[in-house]
Amino acid sequence: MPHTTSPRRHLLAGLAIAIPAMLAHPPIATAQPEWRPAKGPLMTQWAADVSPRKVHPEYPRPQFVREKWVNLNGLWQFAPAAPDEPPPLGKDLPGRILVPFPVESALSGVMERHERLWYRTRFTNPLAGFVGIGDAATDGVGPTLLLHFGAVDFECEAYVNGKLVGRHRGGYDPFTFDITRAADTTSCELIVGVSDPTDAGTQPRGKQVRKPEGIFYTSTTGIWQTVWLEEVPAVALDNVLIHTDIETSKDHPSPRAIIQPVGRPIARGFSVEAVVLDQGKEVGRGMLTGTDERDAVIEIPLPGAKLWSPESPFLYDVHLTLRRPALGNRVVDEVTSYFAMRKISLGKDEAGTTRILLNNKPYFAVGTLDQGFWPDGLYTAPTDEAMRYDLEQTKRLGFNMIRKHVKVEPDRWYTWCDKLGILVWQDMPSGDKFIDPSDPDITRTPQSAQQHEAELRAMFNHLQNHPCIVMWVVFNEGWGQYDTPRIVNLMKRLDPSRLVDNASGWTDRGVGDVIDMHEYPGPGAPKWEPSRAAVLGEFGGLGLRIDGHTWAKDSWGYQGMADQDELTDRYISLLRGVYQLRDSAGLCAAVYTQTTDVETECNGLMTYDRAVLKVDADRVAAANRGVFPGLRTILATAQTDAALWRYTTAPPNAAAGAAVSDWFNPGFDDSTWPRGASGFGTPGTPGTIISTKWDTTDIWIRRPFELPGDFHAPSPANLRLLIHHDEDAEVYLNGVLAARLTGYTTAYGDVRIQPAAAATLKPGKNSIAVHCKQTRGGQYIDAGLIEIEPPTK
Repeated sequence: MPHTTSPRRHLLAGLAIAIPAMLAHPPIATAQPEWRPAKGPLMTQWAADVSPRKVHPEYPRPQFVREKWVNLNGLWQFAPAAPDEPPPLGKDLPGRILVPFPVESALSGVMERHERLWYRTRFTNPLAGFVGIGDAATDGVGPTLLLHFGAVDFECEAYVNGKLVGRHRGGYDPFTFDITRAADTTSCELIVGVSDPTDAGTQPRGKQVRKPEGIFYTSTTGIWQTVWLEEVPAVALDNVLIHTDIETSKDHPSPRAIIQPVGRPIARGFSVEAVVLDQGKEVGRGMLTGTDERDAVIEIPLPGAKLWSPESPFLYDVHLTLRRPALGNRVVDEVTSYFAMRKISLGKDEAGTTRILLNNKPYFAVGTLDQGFWPDGLYTAPTDEAMRYDLEQTKRLGFNMIRKHVKVEPDRWYTWCDKLGILVWQDMPSGDKFIDPSDPDITRTPQSAQQHEAELRAMFNHLQNHPCIVMWVVFNEGWGQYDTPRIVNLMKRLDPSRLVDNASGWTDRGVGDVIDMHEYPGPGAPKWEPSRAAVLGEFGGLGLRIDGHTWAKDSWGYQGMADQDELTDRYISLLRGVYQLRDSAGLCAAVYTQTTDVETECNGLMTYDRAVLKVDADRVAAANRGVFPGLRTILATAQTDAALWRYTTAPPNAAAGAAVSDWFNPGFDDSTWPRGASGFGTPGTPGTIISTKWDTTDIWIRRPFELPGDFHAPSPANLRLLIHHDEDAEVYLNGVLAARLTGYTTAYGDVRIQPAAAATLKPGKNSIAVHCKQTRGGQYIDAGLIEIEPPTK
């Protein structure tokens, strides 16, 4: 779309973000054979929108928009490379690859694994024929040509017209090479060499492995984000850092934006003007005169500032102009950006519990674990529309937060979160060795530590302006965890304005702003501390395979569900527990695993191809907002009434005349069994209320119960078993199998009952019988019956 430099344009309308028009210099491939995606296991609907002439055409850097740019995405040449192989200068390469899709992906057209690659393309030099005016270094007039890479995994070197223009190491951060001198012809050759050891190296790589299985997925090698050219003046704006302060004081009676231009270089004799816009209307203006000070800032008061939140994600636009007053106040450079007024912090609620505060008020966050993988593009979404779709579905389901899991996304993903109103917990991608929960931190080699910290700083530098990001997660489940207090302090020094999670999972080191636990299926809550809030960094993992929408023949989830109704019911039950923990245990946030299926994992709320939403959206959205259907207790659990049960830990004997034991039938004689109060188990098992110790392999429990004469049985759809089992359990009502459950729970949850068993409930005498089998870890069993009010339409 056309670009305007008018400060009165609303630069974020419809998330267009003042996208500048691309210059008419598309990349020139040395050959243009017909392209088609490789035949992958699963594709998304957006794959049909991808072609060499239309592949991620959007402006890639929405927070620093300049007018003149050239998108180099498209069909490039490629070839596998050998170690220490010289660059193939001036030589055609035999293969074709669609940039920016990784070589392992179907949308690259290749779908092969190569540790080393050469890429080659040609482009028209947009500066060809340029005639400068005056002295560029003095007057601030161009030309300078920059080559930008959104991200390349992992090592990269680039050559323009045979000249090495730069090298980079790091798979997730954008980087730039100045190619002005090398691009000395009208038609230029660009060669890019890449190498990526994936899990053979110690570098940050997240869930990528060479042999994917389970919770580890297909690798991404090489270019995986947009490659582009940008024409800038010799003296120009390199970046803008925007901090906001919503507080007021004697010195600062209004909230304010603190804008720090970063130049190349901004020397004395130049000035920078910043204009802040609210829906196209100017609401503030400030000027920075020429200075050599790197930390010089423009402070702009914003009386009555509009605060950003997921419920009201208001963004201010800002227009920056670099001028040379000595030359008639000539405009040298212009960029547009945006920011939000918001604050994230810790504080106490009325009861004195440590809470996460958004804009100085307790804010409860419910989010998804978002892996950022795509079946056809792997690390690279097929289109910008596809990337936005995931976030819109997340909002539709009532979530207000995402934990971006061990991956850093393209800039546009975070801009969509800024625009749509989604809090983001940003993980640092993991790498190096794994440790178990009881292990100490690892000792990294100096090279491994240096690379990790370089990429940690790069992640912060890249993303620091995005208001959606409210927490940095520096380690996950012990993967590559080292020098934890020092790394947390490093992150806090880099960014004192956000929270830091020292370890999501089970390797907490007592530092940072939150204490974070993982509990599958959960929920659970760690004990909050005076200076750290309690969060549930992962829970759920309810699995549902949808045939025709799977990556492989085999798939799995932490706990299998039969259909959409059961998955929705179970999710609502988990969220009911989450909100109970918010009120009773000080829980401040919960992250459900996960947004979508990923390869063999089928525990997503959507299928991997995003074609099927596996839950009832309205009911899930209500639960995520803390709105639940009413409950009626039919048979109480130990949560409210520790009733007496008959129990035995030895296999029950068959009744006289019975071929096998009929221990679950109402008439079975259990008079020789001891009595014990519910629940049964061992201390330390999560979420339990233990009245009777059970520490053997199996337990059988039975009890009669009486229902009133006016009892009317609920419909089978609304009658639920309320149960906490660790591990496998089978439950009978009046001698009929009601449910057979595998695995374990960490809290009470409701389960649908077989219709035949539900039909046996009647006024007067009834019976319930349960067998639970211990396999590993903790153990517990307790069960009751509830009626759930039918959902209202």
